[in-house]
Amino acid sequence: MATQQERRFLGLSLAENVTAPNVLTFYFACLTAIMFASFIPQSQPFLLTEFLNIPQERHGMVSGLLNFWAEIAIIIAVAIFGPLSDRFGRRPVTGFGFLVMSAGIALYPHASTVGELLIIRLVYAVGLAAVTTTIVALVADYVQDDSRGRATGLQGVMNGVGAMICVFLLLQLPAILQRGGASAHEAGIQTYSIVAAISFITGILMLTGLKAGSRAPSEHSESLLSIARNGLRAARDARIALAYGASFVARGNLMIVGTFFTLWVTNYGTTEMGMSRADALARAGMIVGIAQGCALMGAPLFGIMADRINRVRALIIALLVSAIGYGSTIFIHDPFTPGMIVCAVLIGLGEIGCIITSGVLVAQQAPESHRGAVIGFFTLSGAVGILVASVVGGYLFDTWRASGPFVFFSIVAALVLVWAILLERRTAGLEAQPHTIGDAA
Repeated sequence: MATQQERRFLGLSLAENVTAPNVLTFYFACLTAIMFASFIPQSQPFLLTEFLNIPQERHGMVSGLLNFWAEIAIIIAVAIFGPLSDRFGRRPVTGFGFLVMSAGIALYPHASTVGELLIIRLVYAVGLAAVTTTIVALVADYVQDDSRGRATGLQGVMNGVGAMICVFLLLQLPAILQRGGASAHEAGIQTYSIVAAISFITGILMLTGLKAGSRAPSEHSESLLSIARNGLRAARDARIALAYGASFVARGNLMIVGTFFTLWVTNYGTTEMGMSRADALARAGMIVGIAQGCALMGAPLFGIMADRINRVRALIIALLVSAIGYGSTIFIHDPFTPGMIVCAVLIGLGEIGCIITSGVLVAQQAPESHRGAVIGFFTLSGAVGILVASVVGGYLFDTWRASGPFVFFSIVAALVLVWAILLERRTAGLEAQPHTIGDAA
C-alpha cells in the first residue's frame, strides 16, 4: 500500500490512485488550453484581412459577433459536458475536447464567409467547453484538500506560460513564415495547421496520460436552471453577490485583452505605419505578451495578498488597478508609444488580480451545501461579462475609437469598485479574522 509520502508530487498531496504522470498531463492540459484559447481570438485580425477581406471598420463588430456566439455555445456545452465527465470520466471528455478544437483550428482559415467562420468557431467552442469543464474538475480529482491552493496556484502559472507561448511563438509564425518566402495566405494556412497538429497531439496525450474515471462531481454537473436558482439565492450573502459582479469584470477583461488589444495594434500598424498584417500581428503579440507577462508575475502576489488581508480589500485593490489600467487607454492614440506599455502593465495586473481575488472570495463564501451552484453561477456571471464585452466592445471599437472597449470596462470596474468599498466599510470590524475561510458576510 502506497504511503502518503509516496503520493506527493510537486509539493502536492495527491489523491488516491493519482500518479505523477497524471498530474503532469493535467498541467500540460492547462498550458495548452490557454494557448489555444488565446490563439484563436488574437490571430483573428490576420484572418479577417488576409483571408476574408473584411474592411477594418467592421473588424470590431465581426470579432464581437464571433465571440458572442462562441460564448453562448460554451455556456450550453459546459452544461452538457459536466454531467458527461462525471459519468464517463474526465479522460475521454478532455481528449475529445482537444481533438474537436484541433478540427476547428485546422478548418478556421478555410472559411470563405463570416457565416462559415462562425460555424467553425462554434465547433472550436464546443471543444474548448469540454476541456474547460474537465480542467475545473481535475483539480478536485487529483489533489487532497490541503494542497488545493498550491495546485490552483500552479495551474495559474501554467496558464500564464501557455499565454506567453501563444504571443511569443504562435502569433509570430505568420511573419516568420512570410520572411521564409511564403505568401500571406500560405503562411496563414501553415500557421493554423501547425497549431491544429499540436492540439491533436495534445488530445491523444490526454487519452493516454489522464487517470481513468473520476473522483469528485464537477461543479458544472447541475442543470443551468438549478445553478441559476441556487446561485441567486446564495447572493443574499453580500460578498457572494460582489464576487458575481467581480467575475463579470474579470472575464470581460480577459475577453477585451484577448480580442481588442490585438485588433487595435494590428489595424494601427497596417493603416498608419505601413506594416504587413503578419508583422503587425507579431508586434501586437509582443505588447499583449507584456500584459500577460505582468499577469504571470502578478498572480502569486495577488494570491498571497488575498490570503493575508481581508479578501474584499484585496478585490478592491485589483479593481482599482484594473479601472486605472483600462481607463488610461483613452489617452492613447498611437498603441506603439511607451504609454501603451504602461497601460499593458496595469491591464495585465488588473486582469489577473480580478480573476484571482474574485475566485478566492467566492470560494471563501460559498456554502458547502450549494458550493457547486455558487461556483457555477460565478462562472455564468463571467460568461455574461464576455457576452457584454463582445457586443458593446465591438460596437465601440468600430463606431467610437479603438480604446472604446477598454474605457467601457474601466467604467464597469469602477462601478464594482465603489460597490466593494461600500461593502467593505459596512462590514469593517465585524470579524477578527476576515480572511478565514467560512467567515460569514
